[in-house]
Amino acid sequence: MTTQEIRTLPTDEKVRIMAAIWEDMRDHYEEAPISQEVIELLKERQARVDRGETQLLDWDKVKFAIGRG
Repeated sequence: MTTQEIRTLPTDEKVRIMAAIWEDMRDHYEEAPISQEVIELLKERQARVDRGETQLLDWDKVKFAIGRG
């Protein structure tokens, strides 16, 4: 499927496809290569949490807040 074909899909179909892709990615995430750049970014974000400079948010609460937006 091309980008142009995706653009022509109804929004509900795009959401259904995205959900299926995320589900598949979740099931196979350990197979995905991770670049050194991403590893360093994740380490820095974890360090910020460890230093108390930022906090982790509960994903369900974030989704709820976005939906209320």
